[in-house]
Amino acid sequence: MTAPARPAGPPTWPYPRWIAHRGAGKLAPENTLAAFRLGAAHGYRAFECDVKLSADGLPFLLHDATLDRTTPAQGTAGQRPWAELSQLDAGSWHSRQYAGEPLPTLKAVARYVQSNGFALNIEIKPTPGLERQTGEAVGQAAVALWHGAAPPPLFSSFQPEALAGAMATAPAIPRALLLDTLWDGWLTAAQALGCVAVVTNFRVMDAGLLATLHAQRLHGLCYTVNDAADAQRLLALGVAGIITDAVDHFAPSLDTGGAALAPQQPDGAS
Repeated sequence: MTAPARPAGPPTWPYPRWIAHRGAGKLAPENTLAAFRLGAAHGYRAFECDVKLSADGLPFLLHDATLDRTTPAQGTAGQRPWAELSQLDAGSWHSRQYAGEPLPTLKAVARYVQSNGFALNIEIKPTPGLERQTGEAVGQAAVALWHGAAPPPLFSSFQPEALAGAMATAPAIPRALLLDTLWDGWLTAAQALGCVAVVTNFRVMDAGLLATLHAQRLHGLCYTVNDAADAQRLLALGVAGIITDAVDHFAPSLDTGGAALAPQQPDGAS
């Protein structure tokens, strides 16, 4: 008798396992090109960033709905046109060293990662109430910006409606559902959105959840992993991606299939 075929797991993952969160978003101002450059200097070849829309529909990088925390301005970022947003100082809040660092557009980030052969995870971070519109606009922009370039970006979002918008305008660009908790219906939602992966809070991921994902041909990734013991556990499970702020502690390998979990040496050390 022929043995039953083993269920197929997820397809090959095309991205580096180690992903710098918001660039090197603790050591430099998050979601700026300065943070990307610093992450690259620590050996990272994949980056996560947050993208939303200006009032005139231009995709740019910012995590919060408001400008208060990371710029001198106040109020909802998405209510301002890009001409105003582009003039803001997005670096001084972090340190004097980065005074004057601007908010980057998605176009500028696409140019940077493509010219360096890096991968990008775009978290679609809509202004509340603009979930579908933001997903559609970011999808449309990414199709144009990555036309003929490989690998394509990976879209992710906590908002299923934003992913649905991206799926409508950029069906060929892969998508991942972000989960802080395993809310009712999350797997059905991920499947309906044609996701290739689910990205969870690292505390949620365990062997049972990863097996469930693999059985559905989905990859499992985790955020935001900054402790070596947590990273070792997740690597042992076989997650496809680890998003971290600790770019100065974890030294990623240059291939796409793994990473060396080892403290980086400070400058001048052997």
